[in-house]
Formats: sequence, structure tokens, C-alpha cells
Amino acid sequence: MALVGHRGSGKTSLHEAILFEAGAVNRLGTVEAGSTVSDHEADEQQRGCSINACVSCFAYADREINLIDTPGEPSFVADAAAALRVADSAVVVVNATAGVEVQTERLWRRADEEGLARLVFVNMLDRERADFFAALDSLKAAFGPHVVATEIPIGAEREVRGVVDLIDMEAFVYTQGAGRGNAERAPIPDELRPRAEEYREKLMDEVAENSDELMERYLEGAEIDHEEIVTALKRGVTEGHLFPVTCGVATKNLGTNRLLEAIGEGGETLEIAPDEDGPLVAYVFKTTADPYTGRINIFRVYSGTIGSDSQAVNATRHQKERIGQLGQPLGKEIKPMTELGAGDIGAVAKLKETRAGDVLCNAQREIAIRPLDLPAPVMAFSYEARSKGDEDKAATAVRRLSEEDPTLDVHRDPQTGEQIIAGLTQVHVEVLVERMRSRFGAEIELHPPRVPYQEAIRRPAVAQARYKKQTGGKGQFADCAIEIEPGEDGSGLEFVNRIKGAAIPGGFIPAVEKGVVEAMRHGTVAGYPVKDVRVRLVDGKHHDTDSSEMAFKLAAAMAFRQAMEEADPALLEPIVKLTISCPDEVVGDVIGDLNSRRGRPLGMEAKGSTTEVKAEVPMAEVLDFAPDLRSISGGRAEFTIEFERYEEVPGHLASRVVDATAEGAVVGS
Repeated sequence: MALVGHRGSGKTSLHEAILFEAGAVNRLGTVEAGSTVSDHEADEQQRGCSINACVSCFAYADREINLIDTPGEPSFVADAAAALRVADSAVVVVNATAGVEVQTERLWRRADEEGLARLVFVNMLDRERADFFAALDSLKAAFGPHVVATEIPIGAEREVRGVVDLIDMEAFVYTQGAGRGNAERAPIPDELRPRAEEYREKLMDEVAENSDELMERYLEGAEIDHEEIVTALKRGVTEGHLFPVTCGVATKNLGTNRLLEAIGEGGETLEIAPDEDGPLVAYVFKTTADPYTGRINIFRVYSGTIGSDSQAVNATRHQKERIGQLGQPLGKEIKPMTELGAGDIGAVAKLKETRAGDVLCNAQREIAIRPLDLPAPVMAFSYEARSKGDEDKAATAVRRLSEEDPTLDVHRDPQTGEQIIAGLTQVHVEVLVERMRSRFGAEIELHPPRVPYQEAIRRPAVAQARYKKQTGGKGQFADCAIEIEPGEDGSGLEFVNRIKGAAIPGGFIPAVEKGVVEAMRHGTVAGYPVKDVRVRLVDGKHHDTDSSEMAFKLAAAMAFRQAMEEADPALLEPIVKLTISCPDEVVGDVIGDLNSRRGRPLGMEAKGSTTEVKAEVPMAEVLDFAPDLRSISGGRAEFTIEFERYEEVPGHLASRVVDATAEGAVVGS
């Protein structure tokens, strides 16, 4: 079961309270003290939020429960998405003061796509302005009428002291302190009974819809007993027709026992084809990079069994792997296991090739798991090692940490030569930098990346250049005459040899082309690469003893630069397509911001409670778009970015780019 929800909804506190109530831990840790089972990384404790998914495997009520606490910060959505992929169900945690927030909606949609049963826990009922019923209304508005309360709170804000069970119409009052079993049955308070009866009727309306027989008896006013209600409720939840809403205060262990009972109660036993006697199929959903133990993979077994000190095949990479010591995680602790079977979640270290997204089998089989649909990284920085000589250490640390998170993109820009780190947000990249330092002792400096401008010519031109050098011994001589003209879009260099006779011997022709290629790497406008040129070598001269490949390469480069100066060169900038998903109420502000960035809107489309805006924008204008969009939308908008084409930079901006390049500044408009 995955705990999901917006950041700050109290998932980590609820995870801790569930472990404490189940007896998996002996004390109730707190986020403030940094003593929770999950959020055990130093940077998580410092930031006060989850960055990694944390798996806890424990027993309760004769069941084995695998509980996954997930990050609610959108920067770390990869772990939340992976948890929903391997979970059977989800507890959606909602802050009682805020109701449904943007990340709650996104993760609900993911749970829909994965076909998961869900129940909701409205948390933080003791906070100022906490309102369970307002939160319930926001849940219904966001997710439909089948979101239904099975509990309502007794008291409000600081006075909250228990819950009313709407199935059996009895109250549970929680004693002071957060000990185990701290709930006592009690009559429903008189002042709360009318509201409890109102919400029980709403619950029964939804429950009865899951059975024609039950509906008929309900309409006739017949008494429906506890078992019938629970059976119909289970069916509705399992089939995705009902979403029960429970409530409590995780930090006070209020309502946790009832949530745990609902989790442990589960549904009917289902017969499924994969079993422990079948072939091994295990899906790796998380990878962590540990500086001491190396790569640790966390997986779920879907079929068959896997044992310590055994062999397996990575069906994704077609590589054999030796399985060492298996374990089951409880936060950062790993309990050694000799064998894991279908349904279990386990961990194993030091697999050579395996990482998140791979499938392990016990024979060479063609098995693939549908890849996770993850947002593309949009916040890019160039980086360099802070100290000379640490380049290799930094490269190793970046590579190993990027294996943990598929939403990070680490690469070398072939045009600018910069090393690039791209993530979903600035926070995302900053966390990577912090972990490089704390785990691997590698320190890097981040810089805004340079825009990959290009240059092009707008008309034909001709030029002839001679390279001649006499040093007392053998000299250097070469003469080249070329014609250049704009090529087809995307054609690159088209080199044509039109030499007749022996003006330039055939053995030197490749050197001429090489000289042109090298000259095109740095154009004459601002030193950026030149794109799409047709070059014809039409004439030249050579010397029987002084000509060489080096001389012809240099002469060709000189000729190209001279011709380009006469060919009306222009500076080009990359144009990207932005696809922005934002709340309806901020669409006007988003479009206004795009207009200020020389953007060209391509259209808008309603997508549920959000609007999708598409626009073409120069890349130079979107380097700071992510933080600005976050500010405009209150963190509720997201976007993707795709390269489209190159276009000419407007004249007044081109001169600024040229000046900035000459001064060695970061290029942008």
C-alpha cells in the first residue's frame, strides 16, 4: 500500500503512526525531531520533507503489509509513480486545512491509471482552521460523488478528541497521549448525532448501489447488518466504485488504529495466475546509490520465488545476475531474508547491471513492464568540479546518483561542450548537488547553461584563399577557391568536388573538406556553429613539394570564413514548444508571461479542472521559466519542453548576443 498526497499533508507522520500502532517500532518518532523511520536521510531531515520513497515491511493481524511512504514534492514524483506501480492500493492523505491540492490530483490520476483501490485519510484535524467537512467537499468536487465518509470527527481543531464510525454508529474517543490502543468506545455525543445520521445516510446510499439486492432492501427500509455493509463496501472499493474517507491526527496516533484495521482487513482472497510455484518475475522499482554498499535495488516479486545466493536473469538488459543476500526493508534497516515469494517486497545489493525499471527472471525470457510516464526534465544547469583534479570523482557521483532518479538527465552538450544536469525543478537539482557532497565527497558548481545558438548564411558567395609559409626548409603551400550557398534545412554540410584536371591532387581533397568542417564549428557572427551549407570546391593550386594536407586544410578554412563574411550571415536561436498544464484561473497570467518572452501561443485545451496551453518560445527566454511559472501558479502548474527548430534572432537582440559572447558572459536575451 502506498501513502500518497501533496507535500505537507503528513504522510510521513502517518507512516510512523501506523508502524507504531502495528508494533513494528517501539516509539512514535516525529518529523520535527528527525526521528521517523522514513525521512532518514540528512537532507530530508534538514528540508523537513520526503525526497525518497521509503518501504516498510511488517506483520499485522496475520497479514504481511508492505507500506510505502512517498514524496509529495513534485520534484521527486518518480518515486511516487514507481510506488503506485507496485502497490495494490493507496491511502491518499489530505491536509484538513487545505483540502485537495494539486499534487493530490496528479497522484489520484496516476492511481486511476494503475487501477488501484483507494481510501482517503483526512489528517491534521487538530490544526487551526482544520475543517473535515470542507475537505470532504473538496474531495467530492475533485474526484466525484463516490468519495464518501465512513467516519466523521468528534470535536474540531484543538478540541478534536475522536471519531464516529458511520458503519456501526458508535464513537471512539482517544485518551491523552499517543500510546497504542488509546481508543475507547463511547456513545455518539448528542450534539453530533444529527450530523452523524446525515452522513451515514449518504454512506448507505453509496454502499447500496453496489448490490441490486441490497438496494432493494435498503429502499424498503429493511435493516442491513454490519457484515452486509462491509462486504458491499469492500466490493465497491476493490472495483474502484467507492472511495472511503477516514480521518484523524497522525502525530497524536488519533484514528490510526482504525485506518490500520481497514488496511489489515483487506478484501476477499483472489486467485491469480502467478504464484510462488510459477516462474520468477520480479520488478525493480527503486534504486539507491550507497557509497559503501554500492547500488541497492528494491523490487516486488509478482510470481515465483527468489532466494539468497542464487542466479537470475535481467530480462530488460539480457544479462545474468548473481543474487547475494536478500532483505526486507523497514526504513533504512534491512532484515536479512533467505527467500522472498509472490507479493513480497525485497532489497538486494551489488547487482552489476540492474536498476529501476528492470525485470528479473529465472530464465532468459522476453518480459517487459510498461515504462513509467514521467515528466521530462526542464530545469537545466551546466556544472563543473569545484576543484581541479576532482572531475572524475564528480562524474562518478553524478552518474551513480542519476541512476536513482529517471527524471534527472545528465549529459554533455555536443555543441557547447558543457556538462549538463537537468531536473524537474531547481530544488531537484540542488538536492542532487547536496547528495554528491554528503555521500561521495564530490563538490560541483552550477551555472546557467549557454543557449546553443547557430549561424547560417542567407545568400551565395565565393572566395579564394592561399596559405603559404616558408621557414628555410620545406615550405607550406595550398590555394583553394570555393563557392558557398544556403543548404536545405537539416542538411548540414554538403561538400561537392568540382576540381577538373590536377589543380588540386585527389589526395588533398579530403583535407579541404576537413578544413571546411572545422571552420563551420565557429561562425563569423559570434563564433557559433554554422548549419546547412552547400560548399563547392571549384579551383585551386598546389606545389609539388610544399603542398600538404595541413596546408590545404588551413587554406580551405580561410576560404570558408572569407566566403561566409560575404554571404550575409545571420545568428539563429533554438525555438522550443512549451506544453503547460495550469489551473483555469491562472491561464491569463501564464499567457501574459509567455507574451513577455516572445512566445507565440499555439492554442488552449480544457483538461478537466486544468487548461493545457501550448506555445512556441525562444529557448533563451525559458531558462528561468520554471521558477516564474511556479510563482504564478502557486506551484500548481507543470510544463514540458520540446525542441522545434531554429529561427533567426531579431537584429536588436542579435547584437546583444554578439556583445555578450565577446565579453565571455552567459548567453541569453
